[in-house]
Formats: sequence, structure tokens, C-alpha cells
Amino acid sequence: MSRICELTGTKPIVGHTVSHSNIKTKRRYLPNLVDVTLQSETLGQTFKARIAVKALRTVDKRGGLDAFLAKAKDQDLSAKMLKVKRDIAKKQ
Repeated sequence: MSRICELTGTKPIVGHTVSHSNIKTKRRYLPNLVDVTLQSETLGQTFKARIAVKALRTVDKRGGLDAFLAKAKDQDLSAKMLKVKRDIAKKQ
């Protein structure tokens, strides 16, 4: 299972843990991913997705999945969410 947000495309990033003696050790910063079920008002369906908590807050702020996908860039979305976005656009 990949550690990529299906809505924003957030991936792990690489950085350093720096000790008191300034020794740098490589580490990975992982996104905070959760499994959620999102509901589309336009389609009347629910969709399971693995998204970052930050993206979930943005979905709530914009007023739901339909409004979020309307503003989302196609290159950031997963293939499943891109299909949902196109279905919503057809229905509206």
C-alpha cells in the first residue's frame, strides 16, 4: 500500500534527524494518512479513500467532496478520484 494521499498527492519527504553533536541521519517524514468514506451529494454515492488528515480538513472547509474535486488539480488526484471528478462534472 503506497503512502500517497488520493486527493492531494502528498508523499513522504526525506530529511535529516540532527543530533546534539550535529550528526545528520537520514529519515522519512510520512504523511498522516487515514482511511475514510467520503460522500458525494451529486452522485448520491460513497467512496472509500486513503487521504491525509490535512486534506480531510480542506474537504470539510470547502463544503464536501464535490466542491473539493471541482477546485482540485487533475495531476494531484489518483486515478480513482479523477474518475469520480469526471462523473460529478458529467452529472452537473
